[in-house]
Amino acid sequence: MNMFERMKEDITMIGLRDPAAKSTVEIILCYSGLHAIWLHLIAHKLWNNNHRLSARYLSQINRFITGVEIHPGVKIGRRVFIDHGMGVVIGETGVIGDDVIIYQGVVLGGTSLAKEKRHPTVGSGVVIGAGAIVIGNLTLGNGSKIGAGAVVLEDVPPGTTAVGVPSRVVHEDRKCALDQEHQNLPDPIKESINDILCEIEDLKEEIAILKNNR
Repeated sequence: MNMFERMKEDITMIGLRDPAAKSTVEIILCYSGLHAIWLHLIAHKLWNNNHRLSARYLSQINRFITGVEIHPGVKIGRRVFIDHGMGVVIGETGVIGDDVIIYQGVVLGGTSLAKEKRHPTVGSGVVIGAGAIVIGNLTLGNGSKIGAGAVVLEDVPPGTTAVGVPSRVVHEDRKCALDQEHQNLPDPIKESINDILCEIEDLKEEIAILKNNR
């Protein structure tokens, strides 16, 4: 696939996924996340051709223009949508699959100082909610979803949802495989507290019955 075909595919993808997009011209002119991906593709090609300084410089220009910081070494698949984009950071050894949606403020960061794979691998069809932080050489499985504000420190299995700080994998009834609703997700801590409160109420009723039978 050449660059022009890929750009056309990206524009079509945004039109399908973002109800705020009113026209092709608007998408081309006004979507900073789209600009960030396109500029990164050029920087990544320079990086792979050992024009490392030029690649880094272009990535800094990209950051200045779009508010999105993507190291030129990052491998990004097709139809990746960075929505809004401001504050997104993706580190050097990160890998992102196809059909991924990344919202503003997401960090795909590293934890090691060694020159090795130290950033996340994001599978295909993954949705990463606003403000989520994913740290280290871990994997977000295909079709997984990361809740807004989650801090992910371990692998997330395919098709599951991770929420909380640190994140926990929870059950969620999804409308479709690529579910963009990342706001009202299950809260495992709240659910545990509710279970405890219910048990306390049951114990109170049992104690009351015992008192009445004395």
